[in-house]
Amino acid sequence: MDAATLTRPETEQTPPLALTPRRSRRERLRAAWAWRPDAHQVALAALLVATFLMRVWGVKQGLPYSYNADEATHFVPRAIAFFTHDLNPQYFINPPAYSYLLHVVFELWFGSGDATTRAYVSDPTTVFVVARVVAAALGTVAVWLTYLAGARLFNRTVALLAAAIFGFAFLPIFYSHLALNDVPTLAPVALSLYGIAGVMRRGRRRDYAIAGVGIGLAAATKYTGGITLLCLLGAFVCDAAGGAVWTAVRRVGLGLALALAAFVLANPYSVLDFSAFQAGLSAQASLAGGSDPVKLGTTAGSGTAYYLWTFTWGLGWMPSLAALGAVALLAARRRIAMLLVLLPAPIAFILFMGDQQRFFGRWLMPIFPIVALLAAYGAVEFARWVTRTRQIPGRLVFALTAVVLLAQSVAGVLHNDAVLSRPDTRNLTRAWMVDHVPAGAKVVIEPFVSDDWSTDIGRSLPVTSTGERWQRFPTWLTDVDDQGNHLPPGQRRYVVVDQYERTLRPELLSEYESGGYCWVVIGSLQAGRSFAQPKLAPAALAYYGELANDARLMYHVTPFTSGHHSVPFSFDWSIDYYPRQYSRPGPEMSVYRLTGGKCSSQYPAKRR
Repeated sequence: MDAATLTRPETEQTPPLALTPRRSRRERLRAAWAWRPDAHQVALAALLVATFLMRVWGVKQGLPYSYNADEATHFVPRAIAFFTHDLNPQYFINPPAYSYLLHVVFELWFGSGDATTRAYVSDPTTVFVVARVVAAALGTVAVWLTYLAGARLFNRTVALLAAAIFGFAFLPIFYSHLALNDVPTLAPVALSLYGIAGVMRRGRRRDYAIAGVGIGLAAATKYTGGITLLCLLGAFVCDAAGGAVWTAVRRVGLGLALALAAFVLANPYSVLDFSAFQAGLSAQASLAGGSDPVKLGTTAGSGTAYYLWTFTWGLGWMPSLAALGAVALLAARRRIAMLLVLLPAPIAFILFMGDQQRFFGRWLMPIFPIVALLAAYGAVEFARWVTRTRQIPGRLVFALTAVVLLAQSVAGVLHNDAVLSRPDTRNLTRAWMVDHVPAGAKVVIEPFVSDDWSTDIGRSLPVTSTGERWQRFPTWLTDVDDQGNHLPPGQRRYVVVDQYERTLRPELLSEYESGGYCWVVIGSLQAGRSFAQPKLAPAALAYYGELANDARLMYHVTPFTSGHHSVPFSFDWSIDYYPRQYSRPGPEMSVYRLTGGKCSSQYPAKRR
């Protein structure tokens, strides 16, 4: 490989600035008024409007209760907490940039910290909708920036198709409906790619600066967003191979310095409270890497294989194949510079994330803009080849190519948005319980909903000491260890949601009945974990079997279309509702009435 293969791509030459006559102010105004958008600009505008609308259709799903544990605890509450204490998040498992942004948005939208807090307590729907729309807006900005990066790297046709592939991809649109940091991270990721594309084309100082700022902001929003640093280093190698090595070294140094500065600016307590920051990073690494026992319900054996499979539905089969074709085409054409910039980051990301013990589809999204750019390049080049060799009209070929690439994603997104716009099964279940389970009754609610599910939002009821509608059995405590062995009498330990199924056993039903906890609420998001891995939780299967046999099923609701089988439990498809069987969001829900012990007065035991 020689230096020529690493130099930046050729670009159109423009006259030197000194040779371009300076226009008067009147001429510039006249030119501005005379401007007319071309077809690409109209198509881009339509694309951005369409992708934004898809991101906000169904944005109220589940509310006023947030059923995503990360959304309910990690970002919105912390943004509101900044109003009552300093800006130290004192929590760094997730970086705080998105929470800081929400803090500012809440101040502007609601008018003050007190108004925000009152809204959060009395009507959390408004607060979560604002936060979710912020995520949707940033996701749309990421689509636009992906277009700009593609126009710089390749051309406007590739850029438009890349923006469409990324803009209609299932996973980024689904997670735009939640106030999480995954989608907001994509905006600075795409910004860094825009700067990196400029480095590839011109190697200017400003492009290194833009790339560095994007990398720093992305990492300050979600740590893995900093993966585009590898793209910048690849662009630097190409720039340096052009001959001006020390100039390139100085400029990449500027980019790296600005990346660090942007990270610290958006996450200042990473320096001001370094010990807490370091502890948060270690905790995040431990969570992602997994611990013993393994998270119940994780059925995939290989994380790398899981992420490769995620591409087939999270981005789409055809875009994924087109991206592979683009890599082969770039290699055949000896476009080493493009390969060096666009290929190492996705490979390194998949291998690193796949090596963890826990893996979720949304964790793959930081590399979606890169893969979308590759897919668009491969598809456009294929369309050009068909046009040349088959003598088919170019516009027809490009239109058919776009349809083939986008059909799966658009169909999936439209179905999913329709699902999200309907009532959640957990909301339906709660409404039934309000009508049929007396206030103050003792209930057992599996931990697939947040604590506020048992409360009436905005008011405290005097029927319980906590102000909740029902008295809850403490499912967050257990008297057995990780192996199911009983602890010494009187001792209990805290149990995390991930391990709740390991604490279940049939004799708990008698404990419920003796304590007067006559209502048991279960959902497939929790129970499905034990059925997914029956050998790891045999006692839980016995518990559910005895509950079904001995208790009375009072209410059941399913999210699936009539006549369709349920979807096996998974940490992705059970919460993002991608399969076509779903007709509404939420898990399968069942409410049982126990009939023994103190629960036998109204409902006699079932005949067997």
